[in-house]
Amino acid sequence: MKDAIFIHELPSKWSPEVLKEANLVSNKIENTKDRKDLTNLAFVTIDGEDAKDFDDALSFQVLENGNYEVGIHIADVSHYVVPGTILDDEAYERATSVYLVDRVVPMLPEILSNNACSLRPNEEKYTFSAVFELDKSSGKVKNQWFGRTVTYSDARFAYEEAQQIIETRSGTIPAEISLTGKEYTTDEAIVEATLELDRLAKIMRKQRMKNGAISFDKVEVKFNLDEDNDPVGVFFKTSKDANKLIEEFMLLANKKVAEFIGKQSPKKTFVYRIHDEPDDEKLSALQTIAGRFGYKMNLKDRKSTTASLNNLLSDVSGKKEQNLIDTLAIRTMSKAVYSTDNIGHYGLAFEYYTHFTSPIRRYPDVMVHRLLQHYLDQGKSANEEEYEQKCKHSSEMEYLATSAERDSIKYMQVKFMQDHKDETFLGVISGVTEWGIYVEIVDNKCEGMIRLRDIKGDHFDFDRDQYAIVGRKTKQVITLGDEVYVKVKEADLVKKHLDFTLVSVKSAVED
Repeated sequence: MKDAIFIHELPSKWSPEVLKEANLVSNKIENTKDRKDLTNLAFVTIDGEDAKDFDDALSFQVLENGNYEVGIHIADVSHYVVPGTILDDEAYERATSVYLVDRVVPMLPEILSNNACSLRPNEEKYTFSAVFELDKSSGKVKNQWFGRTVTYSDARFAYEEAQQIIETRSGTIPAEISLTGKEYTTDEAIVEATLELDRLAKIMRKQRMKNGAISFDKVEVKFNLDEDNDPVGVFFKTSKDANKLIEEFMLLANKKVAEFIGKQSPKKTFVYRIHDEPDDEKLSALQTIAGRFGYKMNLKDRKSTTASLNNLLSDVSGKKEQNLIDTLAIRTMSKAVYSTDNIGHYGLAFEYYTHFTSPIRRYPDVMVHRLLQHYLDQGKSANEEEYEQKCKHSSEMEYLATSAERDSIKYMQVKFMQDHKDETFLGVISGVTEWGIYVEIVDNKCEGMIRLRDIKGDHFDFDRDQYAIVGRKTKQVITLGDEVYVKVKEADLVKKHLDFTLVSVKSAVED
């Protein structure tokens, strides 16, 4: 994976100066006079099984009036990473952590990301909190508070453990999904809190969808690696209720922080996460391709477009064409970026949105924490030109990170297929061009090309209107979405490219 680091010019190590400064950081909780002490509340973190940097924790309690108080507590990275320091300069330059298949290129040195800042269980931590009083029935925000805090995480759950609580409505966690490797029973109060948070999250998500948000639940490709970091298996991760629970409350915090600053008058400089409307031409192309699979779309106005997109994404779920349609739908979208000029977030259907919840791995969140505290302290509006430049840099580095992550997945897919050259795979045609057809293998989502000149038995021509190739002699039509059997012809690790040989078209075999 050094290839991805080299090609995308990612930093491969820390300078001695950065490490020296990081090692001087104390993780002792000493000066708390300007912070609200919330260590008496029950806190939990819910993260991936292999996570080490815990950005966020949730607290939950029932108030005397029957409403719920839900706190979203975020690692206070801005306490440790201070403007004008070498640490801050390095974090700004990196702007984001990069998650390659076999390693992480972090934004912060490990002593901060996995230790001082990380909200590890049974440790007091400096945090920045967004605390909401929510109506028990509707989940609507009645009151809110933002500020610096001290918190104490009582327990750490993996998503699988929280999902077990949601699905079984009990606290018994079996050994096979337990972080400890042993069966245990969690506290009844945590079970009740998890179930209520899940109920509220579902109400909030339903309301978002009603307001025009778009539901992208794209399947993530993951790899089982051996001791040499070579891929020995491919599996898929999908977002379940536990993931969506955390997502909804992170969205709530991000949205409300942005609203809190964005609605103030006079206007104050702030870092927003913005997302423009989708590209009309790409939407029309998606409508045409979806139509080939029998799906209809109404692109008359914004409301009908978002409803059509959500219906389409729901209808293709579990179908052979799901990944193709999901990918094309995502490509119709504009790219979300950071800016001081707020235009709202189309995909989330939010008028105001920012990134507040992941400062260990995203520099814009650090900027948001600083600005929020500055304005809570009645500070004047920050320099807009300076922050716009920082937003632009952060957006560029995010794009670079995304490209590197995508390349690392492609690299591992090609490497995995090198060891499976003699096998026949079922795939779905995911693209048709004048030089060949692209096929995505159903079992592992590896994509490769069958060149037209390599197809035996006939000469095939590209039919642009039908998204198909047509045999000159046989008049056989092979079109987008058709299922085909393929074998690996060539697996080029340098180019990260797969060439397939067509074995047969599934429908022809069945006929």
